[in-house]
Amino acid sequence: MLVIGTHMSIAQGLAKAAENTVGIRANTMQIFSRNPRGSTYRTYTEKEIQEFQAIRREHQLGPILAHAPYTMNLASGQEKVYEFACTVIREDIQRMDALGIENIVFHPGSHTGIGVEAGIQNIIAGLNQAITKQQQIIVLLETMSGKGTEIGAVFEQLKEIREGVKYPEKVGICLDTCHVFSAGYDIVHDLDGVIEEFDRVLGLDLLRAIHLNDSMMAFASHKDRHAVFGAGEIGMEALERVLNHPALKDLPFYLETPLDDMGHKEEICMIRNRIDNP
Repeated sequence: MLVIGTHMSIAQGLAKAAENTVGIRANTMQIFSRNPRGSTYRTYTEKEIQEFQAIRREHQLGPILAHAPYTMNLASGQEKVYEFACTVIREDIQRMDALGIENIVFHPGSHTGIGVEAGIQNIIAGLNQAITKQQQIIVLLETMSGKGTEIGAVFEQLKEIREGVKYPEKVGICLDTCHVFSAGYDIVHDLDGVIEEFDRVLGLDLLRAIHLNDSMMAFASHKDRHAVFGAGEIGMEALERVLNHPALKDLPFYLETPLDDMGHKEEICMIRNRIDNP
Protein backbone atom coordinates (compact mmCIF):
# COMPACT_ATOMS: atom_id res chain seq x y z
CA MET A 1 0.00 0.00 0.00
CA LEU A 2 1.26 3.45 -0.93
CA VAL A 3 2.02 5.49 2.21
CA ILE A 4 1.88 9.14 1.22
CA GLY A 5 1.27 12.42 2.96
CA THR A 6 2.25 16.05 2.93
CA HIS A 7 3.40 18.75 5.27
CA MET A 8 0.56 19.71 7.60
CA SER A 9 0.31 22.95 9.58
CA ILE A 10 -0.08 22.49 13.32
CA ALA A 11 -1.27 26.06 13.86
CA GLN A 12 -4.69 24.64 14.76
CA GLY A 13 -3.19 21.87 16.85
CA LEU A 14 -1.70 18.42 16.50
CA ALA A 15 -5.00 16.52 16.49
CA LYS A 16 -6.44 18.86 13.87
CA ALA A 17 -3.40 18.27 11.65
CA ALA A 18 -3.98 14.52 11.87
CA GLU A 19 -7.68 15.02 11.14
CA ASN A 20 -6.85 17.17 8.10
CA THR A 21 -4.42 14.47 6.93
CA VAL A 22 -7.24 11.95 6.79
CA GLY A 23 -9.45 14.52 5.08
CA ILE A 24 -7.08 14.94 2.12
CA ARG A 25 -6.80 11.15 1.63
CA ALA A 26 -3.26 11.00 3.02
CA ASN A 27 -2.18 8.22 5.35
CA THR A 28 0.83 9.89 6.95
CA MET A 29 2.02 13.44 7.56
CA GLN A 30 5.00 15.65 8.21
CA ILE A 31 4.95 18.47 10.78
CA PHE A 32 7.45 21.05 11.95
CA SER A 33 8.82 20.36 15.43
CA ARG A 34 8.60 24.11 16.12
CA ASN A 35 8.28 27.40 14.24
CA PRO A 36 10.20 26.65 11.01
CA ARG A 37 11.73 30.13 10.82
CA GLY A 38 11.92 30.97 14.52
CA SER A 39 12.42 29.40 17.91
CA THR A 40 9.00 29.07 19.53
CA TYR A 41 7.15 25.78 19.86
CA ARG A 42 3.67 24.71 20.86
CA THR A 43 3.04 22.89 24.12
CA TYR A 44 0.36 20.22 23.61
CA THR A 45 -2.26 19.48 26.24
CA GLU A 46 -2.77 15.89 27.36
CA LYS A 47 -6.26 15.97 25.80
CA GLU A 48 -4.85 17.03 22.43
CA ILE A 49 -2.16 14.35 22.55
CA GLN A 50 -4.74 11.67 23.31
CA GLU A 51 -6.93 12.85 20.41
CA PHE A 52 -3.91 12.84 18.11
CA GLN A 53 -2.96 9.30 19.11
CA ALA A 54 -6.57 8.12 18.71
CA ILE A 55 -6.70 9.43 15.11
CA ARG A 56 -3.36 7.77 14.33
CA ARG A 57 -4.64 4.42 15.60
CA GLU A 58 -8.12 4.63 14.07
CA HIS A 59 -6.86 5.51 10.60
CA GLN A 60 -3.65 3.47 10.81
CA LEU A 61 -1.46 6.38 9.78
CA GLY A 62 2.00 5.47 8.57
CA PRO A 63 5.24 6.72 10.16
CA ILE A 64 4.96 10.40 11.02
CA LEU A 65 7.88 12.68 10.22
CA ALA A 66 8.82 15.75 12.24
CA HIS A 67 10.94 18.39 10.50
CA ALA A 68 13.37 20.53 12.50
CA PRO A 69 13.29 24.29 11.81
CA TYR A 70 15.25 25.88 8.99
CA THR A 71 16.83 28.30 11.48
CA MET A 72 18.84 25.45 12.98
CA ASN A 73 22.39 25.23 11.61
CA LEU A 74 24.44 22.52 13.32
CA ALA A 75 27.35 23.10 10.92
CA SER A 76 27.82 26.74 11.88
CA GLY A 77 31.10 28.09 13.23
CA GLN A 78 29.33 31.01 14.92
CA GLU A 79 29.00 30.33 18.65
CA LYS A 80 25.49 31.71 19.21
CA VAL A 81 24.10 30.10 16.05
CA TYR A 82 25.65 26.76 16.99
CA GLU A 83 24.47 26.87 20.60
CA PHE A 84 20.93 27.60 19.42
CA ALA A 85 21.09 24.67 16.99
CA CYS A 86 22.33 22.31 19.70
CA THR A 87 19.51 23.36 22.02
CA VAL A 88 16.86 22.99 19.31
CA ILE A 89 17.89 19.52 18.16
CA ARG A 90 18.19 18.28 21.74
CA GLU A 91 14.81 19.66 22.81
CA ASP A 92 12.98 18.65 19.66
CA ILE A 93 14.26 15.08 19.66
CA GLN A 94 12.98 14.73 23.23
CA ARG A 95 9.62 16.38 22.51
CA MET A 96 8.89 14.44 19.32
CA ASP A 97 10.05 11.17 20.87
CA ALA A 98 7.62 11.72 23.77
CA LEU A 99 4.79 11.97 21.20
CA GLY A 100 5.74 8.63 19.68
CA ILE A 101 6.71 10.20 16.35
CA GLU A 102 8.89 7.77 14.47
CA ASN A 103 11.36 10.07 12.68
CA ILE A 104 12.70 13.62 12.86
CA VAL A 105 14.54 15.05 9.85
CA PHE A 106 16.86 18.04 9.64
CA HIS A 107 18.99 19.84 7.08
CA PRO A 108 22.61 19.05 8.06
CA GLY A 109 23.53 22.72 7.76
CA SER A 110 25.93 25.13 6.05
CA HIS A 111 29.52 25.56 7.14
CA THR A 112 29.49 29.28 6.14
CA GLY A 113 33.22 29.42 5.56
CA ILE A 114 34.83 27.17 8.18
CA GLY A 115 35.09 24.32 5.65
CA VAL A 116 33.21 21.09 5.04
CA GLU A 117 35.23 18.97 7.46
CA ALA A 118 34.88 21.45 10.34
CA GLY A 119 31.17 21.74 9.60
CA ILE A 120 30.76 17.97 9.68
CA GLN A 121 32.57 17.75 13.01
CA ASN A 122 30.19 20.39 14.41
CA ILE A 123 27.19 18.39 13.22
CA ILE A 124 28.55 15.23 14.82
CA ALA A 125 29.18 16.99 18.14
CA GLY A 126 25.72 18.56 18.03
CA LEU A 127 24.07 15.20 17.46
CA ASN A 128 26.14 13.53 20.17
CA GLN A 129 24.86 15.99 22.79
CA ALA A 130 21.26 15.42 21.64
CA ILE A 131 20.84 11.71 20.85
CA THR A 132 20.42 9.19 23.65
CA LYS A 133 20.48 5.42 23.60
CA GLN A 134 17.03 5.28 25.21
CA GLN A 135 15.11 7.27 22.59
CA GLN A 136 12.91 5.47 20.08
CA ILE A 137 12.79 8.22 17.47
CA ILE A 138 15.26 8.05 14.57
CA VAL A 139 17.08 11.21 13.49
CA LEU A 140 17.22 11.56 9.70
CA LEU A 141 19.88 13.42 7.74
CA GLU A 142 18.32 14.97 4.64
CA THR A 143 20.00 14.86 1.24
CA MET A 144 20.63 18.43 0.12
CA SER A 145 21.02 20.35 -3.15
CA GLY A 146 24.44 21.81 -2.31
CA LYS A 147 23.65 25.51 -2.56
CA GLY A 148 26.34 27.79 -1.16
CA THR A 149 28.26 26.07 1.65
CA GLU A 150 25.52 23.52 2.32
CA ILE A 151 26.62 20.10 3.61
CA GLY A 152 24.90 16.89 2.54
CA ALA A 153 24.76 17.20 -1.24
CA VAL A 154 26.90 14.08 -1.65
CA PHE A 155 26.16 10.74 0.01
CA GLU A 156 29.71 10.47 1.36
CA GLN A 157 29.21 13.51 3.61
CA LEU A 158 26.09 11.97 5.15
CA LYS A 159 28.00 8.74 5.68
CA GLU A 160 30.79 10.59 7.51
CA ILE A 161 28.28 12.29 9.81
CA ARG A 162 26.46 9.07 10.66
CA GLU A 163 29.63 7.08 11.24
CA GLY A 164 30.96 9.81 13.52
CA VAL A 165 28.10 9.84 16.02
CA LYS A 166 28.08 7.86 19.24
CA TYR A 167 24.82 6.05 18.42
CA PRO A 168 24.77 5.57 14.62
CA GLU A 169 21.87 3.13 14.95
CA LYS A 170 19.72 6.14 15.89
CA VAL A 171 20.54 7.97 12.62
CA GLY A 172 18.99 7.33 9.21
CA ILE A 173 18.51 9.13 5.89
CA CYS A 174 15.68 11.04 4.20
CA LEU A 175 16.10 11.32 0.44
CA ASP A 176 14.62 14.43 -1.19
CA THR A 177 14.01 13.92 -4.92
CA CYS A 178 14.28 17.63 -5.74
CA HIS A 179 17.50 17.96 -3.75
CA VAL A 180 19.32 14.94 -5.17
CA PHE A 181 18.35 15.91 -8.72
CA SER A 182 19.61 19.45 -8.11
CA ALA A 183 22.77 18.05 -6.49
CA GLY A 184 23.63 16.11 -9.65
CA TYR A 185 22.25 12.61 -9.03
CA ASP A 186 20.40 11.77 -12.24
CA ILE A 187 17.17 10.17 -11.00
CA VAL A 188 15.54 10.98 -14.36
CA HIS A 189 17.80 8.96 -16.66
CA ASP A 190 19.59 6.66 -14.20
CA LEU A 191 17.43 6.02 -11.14
CA ASP A 192 18.84 2.51 -10.74
CA GLY A 193 22.36 3.90 -10.77
CA VAL A 194 21.54 6.51 -8.12
CA ILE A 195 19.94 3.88 -5.89
CA GLU A 196 22.93 1.59 -6.37
CA GLU A 197 25.26 4.45 -5.44
CA PHE A 198 23.17 5.21 -2.33
CA ASP A 199 23.31 1.55 -1.35
CA ARG A 200 27.07 1.35 -1.92
CA VAL A 201 27.87 4.45 0.12
CA LEU A 202 25.20 4.44 2.82
CA GLY A 203 23.13 1.26 2.57
CA LEU A 204 19.45 1.14 1.62
CA ASP A 205 18.59 -0.10 5.10
CA LEU A 206 19.26 3.45 6.35
CA LEU A 207 16.68 5.04 4.02
CA ARG A 208 13.54 5.66 6.10
CA ALA A 209 11.67 8.43 4.25
CA ILE A 210 11.40 10.18 0.89
CA HIS A 211 10.51 13.82 0.27
CA LEU A 212 8.65 13.51 -3.02
CA ASN A 213 9.18 16.82 -4.81
CA ASP A 214 9.65 17.95 -8.39
CA SER A 215 12.24 20.65 -9.11
CA MET A 216 11.77 24.10 -10.60
CA MET A 217 15.50 24.21 -11.28
CA ALA A 218 17.59 22.32 -13.82
CA PHE A 219 19.62 19.19 -13.18
CA ALA A 220 22.82 19.80 -11.15
CA SER A 221 21.87 23.45 -10.60
CA HIS A 222 22.50 23.17 -6.84
CA LYS A 223 19.39 25.27 -6.24
CA ASP A 224 16.53 24.21 -3.98
CA ARG A 225 13.15 25.15 -5.49
CA HIS A 226 10.34 22.62 -5.18
CA ALA A 227 7.70 22.16 -7.87
CA VAL A 228 4.35 20.37 -7.90
CA PHE A 229 4.52 16.64 -8.69
CA GLY A 230 5.19 16.22 -12.42
CA ALA A 231 5.27 19.97 -13.17
CA GLY A 232 9.02 20.52 -12.95
CA GLU A 233 12.34 19.47 -14.43
CA ILE A 234 12.14 15.92 -13.01
CA GLY A 235 8.73 15.22 -14.51
CA MET A 236 5.84 12.86 -14.01
CA GLU A 237 7.33 9.69 -15.47
CA ALA A 238 10.57 9.91 -13.50
CA LEU A 239 8.74 10.53 -10.21
CA GLU A 240 6.42 7.61 -10.92
CA ARG A 241 9.49 5.42 -11.36
CA VAL A 242 10.61 6.56 -7.89
CA LEU A 243 7.23 5.61 -6.42
CA ASN A 244 7.23 2.21 -8.14
CA HIS A 245 10.88 1.25 -7.66
CA PRO A 246 11.19 -2.04 -5.74
CA ALA A 247 13.76 -0.55 -3.35
CA LEU A 248 11.61 2.50 -2.55
CA LYS A 249 7.92 1.70 -2.97
CA ASP A 250 7.36 0.49 0.61
CA LEU A 251 8.85 3.64 2.17
CA PRO A 252 6.69 6.57 3.34
CA PHE A 253 6.56 9.50 0.87
CA TYR A 254 6.06 13.11 1.97
CA LEU A 255 5.11 15.86 -0.47
CA GLU A 256 6.58 19.33 0.14
CA THR A 257 5.06 20.88 -2.95
CA PRO A 258 3.81 24.52 -3.09
CA LEU A 259 0.07 23.81 -2.69
CA ASP A 260 -2.63 24.32 -0.07
CA ASP A 261 -4.56 21.44 1.53
CA MET A 262 -7.07 21.18 -1.31
CA GLY A 263 -4.30 21.26 -3.86
CA HIS A 264 -2.49 18.51 -1.97
CA LYS A 265 -5.68 16.45 -1.87
CA GLU A 266 -5.94 16.63 -5.66
CA GLU A 267 -2.21 15.88 -6.00
CA ILE A 268 -2.43 12.81 -3.73
CA CYS A 269 -5.57 11.53 -5.51
CA MET A 270 -3.83 11.95 -8.86
CA ILE A 271 -0.74 10.08 -7.65
CA ARG A 272 -2.81 7.24 -6.19
CA ASN A 273 -4.80 6.94 -9.41
CA ARG A 274 -1.66 6.81 -11.57
CA ILE A 275 -0.05 4.20 -9.29
CA ASP A 276 -3.18 2.06 -9.14
CA ASN A 277 -3.92 2.44 -12.88
CA PRO A 278 -0.58 2.57 -14.68
